Amino acid sequence: MNKEESLGPLPKRPAGLHPDTDILTRGFDPKLSVGSARPAVFRSSTYVFSSPEEAERAFDVMGGRAQLGAGQGVDLVYSRFNHPNAEILEDHILPLEPGAQAAAVFNSGMAAIMTALLAVIGPGDAILYTVPVYGATQTLVSEFLRGFGVASIPITAGNTDEIDQAIRSTKKLRIILIETPANPTIVMTDIRRVCVAAAQLPGEHPLVMVDNTFLGPSFQHPLALGADVTLYSATKYLGGYSDIIGGVAISRDILLMKKIRSKRSLFGNILQPDECWILDTRLSTVNLRMNRQHQSAQRIAESLVHNPAIQKIYYPTLFDDPEQIRIFKSQCESAGSIVALDLKGGKTAAFNFLRSLQLARNAVSLGSVETLACHPRTTTHSSWTAQALDQAGISDGLVRLSIGIEDWRDLLADFESALHSA
Repeated sequence: MNKEESLGPLPKRPAGLHPDTDILTRGFDPKLSVGSARPAVFRSSTYVFSSPEEAERAFDVMGGRAQLGAGQGVDLVYSRFNHPNAEILEDHILPLEPGAQAAAVFNSGMAAIMTALLAVIGPGDAILYTVPVYGATQTLVSEFLRGFGVASIPITAGNTDEIDQAIRSTKKLRIILIETPANPTIVMTDIRRVCVAAAQLPGEHPLVMVDNTFLGPSFQHPLALGADVTLYSATKYLGGYSDIIGGVAISRDILLMKKIRSKRSLFGNILQPDECWILDTRLSTVNLRMNRQHQSAQRIAESLVHNPAIQKIYYPTLFDDPEQIRIFKSQCESAGSIVALDLKGGKTAAFNFLRSLQLARNAVSLGSVETLACHPRTTTHSSWTAQALDQAGISDGLVRLSIGIEDWRDLLADFESALHSA
């Protein structure tokens, strides 16, 4: 419940709105922002209590000593814990994720992942995680958390039988962390199958957390498939302009999200008001941008499939593995805008390709309106061993492309010219 709601009831809205409408009409009353049509920026570190009793109540609720009833609000306290722009953004983002009941925003995607894990994991517990995975995520799970007595077991992304066996055999399994599609090889893991396998374990089942950055929120909905938490680097498609850093955790379970928010208050990694305001303004165009990007990416990938400089293209509509085709068709609404090219000639060819690009920009990150290209083996995944990179299929010649909203024909011409140089 946000600050506006604690000051009075919000205007009534029609029921059953579609997400694109809901984003623009929920959780905000212009009368409480001097008539502004869109939320203002509330740049404040602390908030004045309506009474000493409300101050006491706010701290009791925050400390877990009291609970809010249905429709009840509580005074804001301090911006390390929460602030109006965070609460407005968290309310507005829910329609994008079917089944979502609560969200928490963070100052980076890694902050969202770390806080969600540490909210439930403890010494002696185990995490299963799919590989390949974003390099920093692997470092967090396999090195940092292991130092605190948490067992981390890598499982091959997309290998359904191996994942099922690992879920059944891992002792004290607390979290299954899936990144699908995998970064950067676009390998997909069956979210529903993992959730079913986790639910069949005796006793308290492990939580399934899904990094949905590559296809969400437009083309894949983990909560609807049974996941407990969906995680995002909001820096990518949600932000969309390479100008802010942010992260989001979304869940069907309000109590679980309360634990995550409690850890966020302790760590102080909440997203700041200005960034919340910027990100909130971008939500209404997420579907527009992602649909344009995926249409261009599919045209480009399918146009390059026979280019003689390319060993292999990784893109969902070009999958040749029957299991990958099944997973893609069963849980994704579109193929997204990430294309990976494995170039003949290895690292030399990849570097020549990147050096020759005129329109696409050689930079890490993805999901922005401008097209980006990078060499994962020497950048985003450079902390991995050569053996781990080889096993994950991240070769010397692999280049990851994040297609923007430029005209796809211009981008295709740029790629073909750079491939000729490579």
